[in-house]
Amino acid sequence: QVQLVESGGGLVQPGGSLRLSCVASGSIRSSNLMGWYRQSPGKQRELVASVSSADDTNYADSVKGRFTASRDNAKNTVYLQMNSLKPEDTAVYYCYLLVLRYQYKYWGQGTQVTVSS
Repeated sequence: QVQLVESGGGLVQPGGSLRLSCVASGSIRSSNLMGWYRQSPGKQRELVASVSSADDTNYADSVKGRFTASRDNAKNTVYLQMNSLKPEDTAVYYCYLLVLRYQYKYWGQGTQVTVSS
């Protein structure tokens, strides 16, 4: 089992920045993908960014150039630096860990990000 705990959400004005963190604990296999999804009311959960254990990254088009995902493998932690935030970035952000061998995802509990003036 793997547990994921997110932190760093909150209320920020448009154009502002936030940094999300997610710490994984438990039986973590080295071959995995970590990253972030988000979900707004009435919308499907969408992939925001992912980071492999080799630091290869992938981003949704809507956040490219504004968000940066990174990870610290020694700390089993993934980060999401969010800059130039827009009201449409408002959502619950969920951290995930994908075990590549089994294609199984573990999820965090979610953290609210609200972008509003």
